Amino acid sequence: MPHIHTQPNQHDMTVSAYIVRSVEGEWTCLVHYHRKMDILMQIGGHIELNETPWQAMEHELAEESGYRLDELSLLQFTSDRVEGTDNITHPVPFAMNTHLVGNEHFHSDSCYGFIAKAEPGSNVAEGEASDLRWMTLANLRAGAASGEVLKDVVAIYDFLLSHIDELAQVPASSFSVNKPLVAGVTYKRGAAGETS
Repeated sequence: MPHIHTQPNQHDMTVSAYIVRSVEGEWTCLVHYHRKMDILMQIGGHIELNETPWQAMEHELAEESGYRLDELSLLQFTSDRVEGTDNITHPVPFAMNTHLVGNEHFHSDSCYGFIAKAEPGSNVAEGEASDLRWMTLANLRAGAASGEVLKDVVAIYDFLLSHIDELAQVPASSFSVNKPLVAGVTYKRGAAGETS
Protein backbone atom coordinates (compact mmCIF):
# COMPACT_ATOMS: atom_id res chain seq x y z
CA MET A 1 0.00 0.00 0.00
CA PRO A 2 1.27 3.51 -0.71
CA HIS A 3 2.07 5.94 2.06
CA ILE A 4 -0.98 7.72 3.46
CA HIS A 5 0.65 10.82 4.94
CA THR A 6 3.12 12.21 2.43
CA GLN A 7 3.96 15.71 3.65
CA PRO A 8 7.34 16.36 5.35
CA ASN A 9 7.48 15.30 9.03
CA GLN A 10 4.34 13.14 8.79
CA HIS A 11 3.94 9.58 10.10
CA ASP A 12 2.34 6.42 8.79
CA MET A 13 1.33 3.70 11.24
CA THR A 14 2.77 0.26 10.44
CA VAL A 15 2.81 -3.27 11.85
CA SER A 16 5.66 -5.77 11.84
CA ALA A 17 5.77 -9.54 12.39
CA TYR A 18 8.85 -11.00 14.05
CA ILE A 19 8.41 -14.73 13.46
CA VAL A 20 10.70 -17.32 15.04
CA ARG A 21 10.86 -21.09 14.59
CA SER A 22 12.99 -23.69 16.34
CA VAL A 23 15.04 -25.72 13.87
CA GLU A 24 17.11 -28.55 15.37
CA GLY A 25 17.00 -26.84 18.77
CA GLU A 26 18.10 -23.40 17.56
CA TRP A 27 15.89 -20.38 17.06
CA THR A 28 15.67 -19.09 13.50
CA CYS A 29 14.14 -15.76 12.47
CA LEU A 30 12.08 -15.06 9.35
CA VAL A 31 13.13 -12.21 7.08
CA HIS A 32 12.30 -11.38 3.49
CA TYR A 33 14.03 -9.36 0.80
CA HIS A 34 12.35 -5.96 0.51
CA ARG A 35 12.62 -5.04 -3.16
CA LYS A 36 12.11 -1.29 -2.68
CA MET A 37 14.78 -1.10 0.01
CA ASP A 38 17.14 -3.80 -1.28
CA ILE A 39 17.61 -5.34 2.15
CA LEU A 40 16.46 -8.29 4.25
CA MET A 41 13.95 -7.26 6.91
CA GLN A 42 10.90 -8.39 8.86
CA ILE A 43 7.41 -9.03 7.46
CA GLY A 44 5.08 -6.05 7.76
CA GLY A 45 3.54 -2.97 6.26
CA HIS A 46 1.15 -0.05 6.54
CA ILE A 47 -2.12 0.03 8.44
CA GLU A 48 -4.63 1.04 5.81
CA LEU A 49 -7.24 3.69 6.57
CA ASN A 50 -10.03 1.08 6.73
CA GLU A 51 -8.12 -1.40 8.93
CA THR A 52 -7.52 -2.03 12.59
CA PRO A 53 -3.89 -2.79 13.49
CA TRP A 54 -4.72 -6.50 13.87
CA GLN A 55 -6.46 -6.62 10.48
CA ALA A 56 -3.32 -5.07 8.98
CA MET A 57 -1.17 -7.71 10.70
CA GLU A 58 -3.38 -10.50 9.35
CA HIS A 59 -3.19 -9.27 5.76
CA GLU A 60 0.55 -8.49 5.86
CA LEU A 61 1.30 -11.97 7.24
CA ALA A 62 -0.71 -13.64 4.48
CA GLU A 63 0.64 -11.47 1.67
CA GLU A 64 4.31 -11.38 2.61
CA SER A 65 4.88 -14.73 4.35
CA GLY A 66 2.01 -17.06 3.42
CA TYR A 67 1.16 -17.58 7.12
CA ARG A 68 -2.41 -17.53 8.41
CA LEU A 69 -3.07 -16.49 12.00
CA ASP A 70 -4.19 -20.04 12.87
CA GLU A 71 -0.71 -21.33 11.96
CA LEU A 72 1.06 -19.15 14.54
CA SER A 73 1.35 -18.66 18.27
CA LEU A 74 1.42 -15.06 19.39
CA LEU A 75 3.80 -13.91 22.11
CA GLN A 76 2.16 -11.76 24.79
CA PHE A 77 3.21 -10.37 28.16
CA THR A 78 0.24 -12.23 29.71
CA SER A 79 -2.38 -14.69 28.51
CA ASP A 80 -5.03 -12.57 30.31
CA ARG A 81 -6.97 -9.95 28.41
CA VAL A 82 -9.74 -7.42 28.91
CA GLU A 83 -13.08 -8.99 28.03
CA GLY A 84 -16.75 -8.07 28.25
CA THR A 85 -16.69 -4.62 26.68
CA ASP A 86 -18.10 -3.18 23.46
CA ASN A 87 -14.53 -2.94 22.16
CA ILE A 88 -12.58 -5.52 20.20
CA THR A 89 -9.49 -6.43 22.21
CA HIS A 90 -6.25 -6.48 20.24
CA PRO A 91 -2.98 -8.18 21.15
CA VAL A 92 -0.23 -6.08 22.66
CA PRO A 93 2.93 -5.54 20.60
CA PHE A 94 6.11 -6.59 22.38
CA ALA A 95 7.84 -3.43 21.13
CA MET A 96 7.03 -0.17 19.36
CA ASN A 97 9.29 2.29 17.60
CA THR A 98 9.35 5.25 15.26
CA HIS A 99 11.92 5.33 12.49
CA LEU A 100 12.84 7.66 9.66
CA VAL A 101 12.46 6.07 6.22
CA GLY A 102 13.85 8.98 4.22
CA ASN A 103 12.35 12.08 2.61
CA GLU A 104 11.42 13.46 6.06
CA HIS A 105 8.89 10.62 6.42
CA PHE A 106 8.42 8.46 9.52
CA HIS A 107 6.88 5.10 10.31
CA SER A 108 5.54 4.41 13.81
CA ASP A 109 5.67 0.64 14.05
CA SER A 110 3.95 -1.91 16.31
CA CYS A 111 6.09 -5.05 16.56
CA TYR A 112 4.34 -8.40 17.17
CA GLY A 113 6.17 -11.60 18.05
CA PHE A 114 5.11 -15.00 16.72
CA ILE A 115 6.25 -18.61 16.97
CA ALA A 116 5.80 -20.88 13.96
CA LYS A 117 5.89 -24.66 14.29
CA ALA A 118 6.26 -25.26 10.55
CA GLU A 119 6.69 -23.54 7.20
CA PRO A 120 3.71 -21.43 6.05
CA GLY A 121 0.79 -23.31 4.52
CA SER A 122 0.46 -20.91 1.58
CA ASN A 123 2.69 -19.03 -0.82
CA VAL A 124 3.29 -15.29 -0.68
CA ALA A 125 0.83 -13.16 -2.64
CA GLU A 126 1.46 -12.36 -6.28
CA GLY A 127 3.72 -9.34 -6.62
CA GLU A 128 5.31 -9.81 -3.18
CA ALA A 129 8.95 -10.73 -2.64
CA SER A 130 9.37 -14.52 -2.69
CA ASP A 131 12.86 -14.47 -1.13
CA LEU A 132 12.05 -15.56 2.43
CA ARG A 133 14.85 -16.79 4.69
CA TRP A 134 15.08 -18.40 8.12
CA MET A 135 18.25 -17.06 9.72
CA THR A 136 19.86 -17.58 13.11
CA LEU A 137 20.83 -14.55 15.18
CA ALA A 138 24.45 -15.16 14.24
CA ASN A 139 23.49 -15.13 10.54
CA LEU A 140 21.45 -11.96 11.04
CA ARG A 141 24.36 -10.23 12.78
CA ALA A 142 26.73 -11.19 9.97
CA GLY A 143 24.16 -9.97 7.42
CA ALA A 144 23.82 -6.65 9.24
CA ALA A 145 27.61 -6.22 9.29
CA SER A 146 27.72 -6.75 5.51
CA GLY A 147 24.71 -4.49 4.84
CA GLU A 148 22.46 -7.35 3.71
CA VAL A 149 20.16 -7.24 6.78
CA LEU A 150 18.57 -4.18 8.37
CA LYS A 151 20.39 -3.52 11.67
CA ASP A 152 17.21 -2.70 13.61
CA VAL A 153 15.77 -6.10 12.67
CA VAL A 154 18.71 -7.82 14.35
CA ALA A 155 18.30 -5.75 17.52
CA ILE A 156 14.57 -6.43 17.71
CA TYR A 157 14.89 -10.18 17.05
CA ASP A 158 17.68 -10.30 19.65
CA PHE A 159 15.43 -8.57 22.19
CA LEU A 160 12.51 -10.91 21.41
CA LEU A 161 14.58 -14.07 21.73
CA SER A 162 16.25 -12.89 24.94
CA HIS A 163 12.77 -12.56 26.53
CA ILE A 164 10.94 -15.40 24.79
CA ASP A 165 10.77 -17.62 27.89
CA GLU A 166 9.07 -14.81 29.84
CA LEU A 167 6.27 -14.36 27.29
CA ALA A 168 2.98 -16.23 27.11
CA GLN A 169 2.15 -18.13 23.93
CA VAL A 170 -1.47 -17.74 22.83
CA PRO A 171 -3.12 -18.77 19.55
CA ALA A 172 -2.80 -15.81 17.19
CA SER A 173 -6.26 -16.62 15.82
CA SER A 174 -7.81 -16.11 19.28
CA PHE A 175 -7.87 -12.35 18.68
CA SER A 176 -10.69 -11.09 16.48
CA VAL A 177 -10.03 -9.35 13.19
CA ASN A 178 -13.56 -7.91 13.25
CA LYS A 179 -14.45 -4.32 14.02
CA PRO A 180 -16.82 -3.42 16.88
CA LEU A 181 -20.53 -3.51 16.05
CA VAL A 182 -21.72 -1.48 19.03
CA ALA A 183 -20.73 2.10 19.83
CA GLY A 184 -19.66 2.18 23.46
CA VAL A 185 -19.67 5.97 23.38
CA THR A 186 -20.93 8.54 20.87
CA TYR A 187 -20.17 12.19 20.29
CA LYS A 188 -22.65 14.52 22.05
CA ARG A 189 -21.57 17.56 20.04
CA GLY A 190 -20.26 17.18 16.53
CA ALA A 191 -19.39 13.87 14.98
CA ALA A 192 -16.29 11.98 14.01
CA GLY A 193 -14.66 13.80 11.12
CA GLU A 194 -16.29 17.17 11.83
CA THR A 195 -14.19 20.12 12.92
CA SER A 196 -15.15 21.73 16.23
